[in-house]
Amino acid sequence: MKKQKVIVGLSGGVDSSVTAYLLQKDGYEVEGIYMKLHNIIDGYHEVNIKNIDKVATFLNIKYHIIDITKKFNDEVYEYFVNSYIDGNTPNPCVKCNAQIKFGELFKQAMNLGGDFLATGHYAKTDGSFIYEADDKTKDQSYFLGQIDKNVIGKLIFPMSRYTKEEIRKIALDIPELSCIAKQKDSQEICFVEGSYTDILKKHTNIDIPGNTLNKNGDIIGNHKGYLHYTIGKRRGFYVHGALDPHFVISQDKRNNTITVGKKDDLQISKVVVDKLNMFITDLDITCKVKLRFRTKAIECQLLIENQRATIYLKEDAFGVAKGQTAVFYQDEKLIGSGWIIDTIK
Repeated sequence: MKKQKVIVGLSGGVDSSVTAYLLQKDGYEVEGIYMKLHNIIDGYHEVNIKNIDKVATFLNIKYHIIDITKKFNDEVYEYFVNSYIDGNTPNPCVKCNAQIKFGELFKQAMNLGGDFLATGHYAKTDGSFIYEADDKTKDQSYFLGQIDKNVIGKLIFPMSRYTKEEIRKIALDIPELSCIAKQKDSQEICFVEGSYTDILKKHTNIDIPGNTLNKNGDIIGNHKGYLHYTIGKRRGFYVHGALDPHFVISQDKRNNTITVGKKDDLQISKVVVDKLNMFITDLDITCKVKLRFRTKAIECQLLIENQRATIYLKEDAFGVAKGQTAVFYQDEKLIGSGWIIDTIK
């Protein structure tokens, strides 16, 4: 009987390396793809490809290198830069998973005759839906909320049943993989080594001093330039005579102002989202929502109309930013997501 062929998205890191190892051990025919996404960090690809070559030699598998820097630049990098310039807080990993990893990479995997695409994501799938991984501290299902529902049946996530420590232990016990296991985890956004402002500086002047306002529009201080601030930030600006902490509650790019207030001013009870990507067809849904990656899910009622939805939160949330992704769950099942366009107190 012919083995089923799995194309593994290899990054050069421990998770994707062990993914390839486990799938071959499970009896699949394994082949790899490395995607060149950007040329921003010196030596980035050389290190990754050296690791991939070790893995491929150890497993005796083929791998391909594809250059999709233009598509990544157009779909992810420019979106990242322009979102900040527009006063929003982007989510490039959600965009990358939808357009690149489970868009372009998936297409390439199928073109290579793959029966499945596998990645090192910490998430689960039953072929119809995606679920949270067993290791909740590493769960990445949040970032998969915008992928095409039609690809789910062709995905395999071997990391789903392991913790990060277990994956690292597997690699450490294999001499050919141990050096990969010892390297530090990759940064959260692959093209941002330090701060997002380091990227923005390459494209625009972010250091244009402006006025800090209160909720009434009165000038109460100054700041370094609106691009230095995201919703909820509490440092880096000046407020005359402030005794209590102040937080950024909005920015105005046109006037280069930021508005600040007390923590209660960040409190919201409703969220409006658009560009919905739902994996179920209901229009009135009781579920949970994550309004940012590293936040707890909040019980809510989701009302959908014309690819736009209002999220009625069962408990108030703080510091929710336009441009982020709202991701919906029923228990551990991912049922869809949308992009935040408005918040209501």
